[in-house]
Amino acid sequence: MYIVRILCFLVMAQVAFAQTNAVTPKVRKFKGITFTGSLRTRVETWDWFEPSSGDPNYTFSGSTLRFSLSQAKENFSWNTEFAVPILLGLPGNAVAPGAQGAMGVGANYFTANKRNNNAVMLFPKQAWLQWKTAAGQFRVGRVEFADGSETAPKNATLAALKMTRINMRLIGHFGWTHVGRSFDGLLYTKTRAKDQFTFLGAIPTRGVFQADGWGWNQTALGYASYTKPWTKGIHTADTRLFALYYQDWRSNVVKTDNRPAAIRARDAANVAITTIGGHSIHAFETKPATFDVLFWGAVQGGRWGVQNHRAYSFTAESGLQPKAKSMAKLKPWIRGGFGQSNGDSNPNDTTHGTFFQVLPTPRPFARFPFFNMMNNRDIYAGLTVRPHARFSISSEYHGLSLTQRNDLWYLGGGVFQPWSFGYIGRATGGAKSLANLYDASVDVKLNSAVSLNLYYGRAQGLAAIQTIYPKGRSGNLAYVELMYKF
Repeated sequence: MYIVRILCFLVMAQVAFAQTNAVTPKVRKFKGITFTGSLRTRVETWDWFEPSSGDPNYTFSGSTLRFSLSQAKENFSWNTEFAVPILLGLPGNAVAPGAQGAMGVGANYFTANKRNNNAVMLFPKQAWLQWKTAAGQFRVGRVEFADGSETAPKNATLAALKMTRINMRLIGHFGWTHVGRSFDGLLYTKTRAKDQFTFLGAIPTRGVFQADGWGWNQTALGYASYTKPWTKGIHTADTRLFALYYQDWRSNVVKTDNRPAAIRARDAANVAITTIGGHSIHAFETKPATFDVLFWGAVQGGRWGVQNHRAYSFTAESGLQPKAKSMAKLKPWIRGGFGQSNGDSNPNDTTHGTFFQVLPTPRPFARFPFFNMMNNRDIYAGLTVRPHARFSISSEYHGLSLTQRNDLWYLGGGVFQPWSFGYIGRATGGAKSLANLYDASVDVKLNSAVSLNLYYGRAQGLAAIQTIYPKGRSGNLAYVELMYKF
């Protein structure tokens, strides 16, 4: 009840702040240079699965201040943006020995920032120059990037699907965390009337959980995609094909997989993986309803240290938005689907068979982020109601299990500092059923500058989690978040 009172107080305080500052943010310009910024603050309450030791129940706050100077001309533009993550009250006793490990992202922030309870840092989030030529658009420097976001559909259904169910599955700026990540390199785009081509060659920066986002990681990627949107009558679609190459040459970092620890410690060879895949999303506008269908899939090959690497992942979903008069006030959107990424069935052979998610933002697909797309099977259902243009409520259910019982339960979103692999894995003793996740979120746009988000998720742990956390297999996450743009 104490935590509930804190959250209620914060909500009321933030709503009052928004109401007393209900003005449209002004675009500030001086001699053609534009200044913009934002402040996002979030209070998170974690109730992790019950360990044998340590404290899984804690509350901390994280804020991100961002401000930028930019200038856009006809064929040349530039942007310099700085970020200041502010982490307060990180839990100092939320890491247990062995497989129980870190208990929620508060523990990740604590260990990534030299075991400090508070952390603050200023670093360049973006710093790029851009040229537009007849051959295309070239952007050089530090950029943010999300795979799947190369084009923005005009159709509202497809735009929402790309933002929430496609973007950042394999490459993302991890914006849900209070630090995030960027990419240093070259971004090239060629946009035509009927299609678009994108290429990114870059090194990911540090960040995500580590407040210091200045430096690099000893990894690199190359990404290319071809996207084609089209409309024919009631049918609107957006289709993309992509290829992604990722290399990790850190010989001093132990890889996370299901092999015995001694074998993994001796494997200093590179990770070099090629991923080929695509998505196709479709919306059908009819008088009774809007129907949508979504497909996403990828296959992988390459090397996982001394092992060969072979893996796949796919997702298929569909949705319905009824247009009946009785539904007009709520504007419901009902969706469901199934996704699977393979795991490694034999830790003692010469092939690594766990799908590698590279550098994603896991949170859109795991709103309570205790799982990702690696060795994962996900039965998904969701409902969104939109009774007002500034107000929406969404709820999701995920029935989660491991694809291969001999593999691990994986968590994480890719490399974020040179000395950490970026993913952790927990052995489940052969158990496959992971959890049932039930959640709800409320999004309120208080005015053009201020928005509010509330979230609550409950994970009902099943056999795999109970094997690791026999004292208590259920977990909870609640937070309140305020975003102010200026």
